[in-house]
Amino acid sequence: MVKYLIKSMSFYKEVYLYFLEVYMVILVTIPADEAVRARFKDVSEGSEFRYIAADEVTESDVASSDIIIGNVPPEMIKASPRLRLLQLNSAGANTYCLPGILHESTLLCNSTGAYGVAIAEHMLACVLTLIKKINRYECNRKKHLWKDEGNVLGIYGSTTLVIGAGDIGSEFGSRMAALGSRVIGIRRHKVAPAPFMCESGTMEDIDRYLPEADFIACCLPATAETNKLFHAERIAAMKSTAIIANVGRGSLFDQPALAEALMDHTIGGACLDVTDPEPLPKDNPLWDCPNLILTPHVSGAYHLHLTYERIVDIAVSNLKKYMNGEQPGNLVDMTTGYRKYTGQVDG
Repeated sequence: MVKYLIKSMSFYKEVYLYFLEVYMVILVTIPADEAVRARFKDVSEGSEFRYIAADEVTESDVASSDIIIGNVPPEMIKASPRLRLLQLNSAGANTYCLPGILHESTLLCNSTGAYGVAIAEHMLACVLTLIKKINRYECNRKKHLWKDEGNVLGIYGSTTLVIGAGDIGSEFGSRMAALGSRVIGIRRHKVAPAPFMCESGTMEDIDRYLPEADFIACCLPATAETNKLFHAERIAAMKSTAIIANVGRGSLFDQPALAEALMDHTIGGACLDVTDPEPLPKDNPLWDCPNLILTPHVSGAYHLHLTYERIVDIAVSNLKKYMNGEQPGNLVDMTTGYRKYTGQVDG
């Protein structure tokens, strides 16, 4: 009888531990219609899903979650030991890598790979608007002014330097190459050039390539190493006709130095989708700079539906892997803020 009771207790303990492992509270903050919810449920049956909009999430919601799909305010996490997996809907993860935000046991994954197409198309649109002076003609239209604005720049035969040739940078670089530009890619790790590139290098090669670049695409995240990467001296080393396209983070640039260069026409122009801080204060000099295309960090997000579809695909895939005891993809290196290097293109 005793043996039977012991066996029964052991059985029920195993059952309890099994359901404890399978049953999880999963907080989802990204938009999710019935089809998307069904996809999540298919890979994590038995879990409790809580669908709450990101701007309505409370600290209690975060504290009671085992898995979170979507971004939540970092300060709400408070190194919760219960949180096992945080799957961001963003590619940028730097604010979640700060000390005291995540418990050491929490896995952090980003959505690198979802944004390349949307942001690359935005960059190309801004660059073409600037070099073909479409922005000037739009101003003239508002004034009912029929005026030739003169010579323009072209992409064919130019040199494009892509700093951060991961998902986003590579998508942009391939488009510039298709239009006849010679593309040079800069990455953290030394790898062979992608098929559309003429050359590739590492961060140590920036100063060698910068003076020859007609277009400088900045696609880096905010880290201690990238803060003010483009200081006054580096901006001064650029061609007088150089066009900057920054979709990484505003902190990559010494903004006063950039504004001064635009005002003094020592560079050709800039396309900025990111600034430091955001929103950009109304009295910031950038607002009044010539040859500047300024957009309020809108190149990504869900503005292009393809981006949203890819974010969902990444989230479903990683949830399935985690529930099956496998390592999820897009794991973030907490020391760099980048996706962990695996030999693949990283953004």
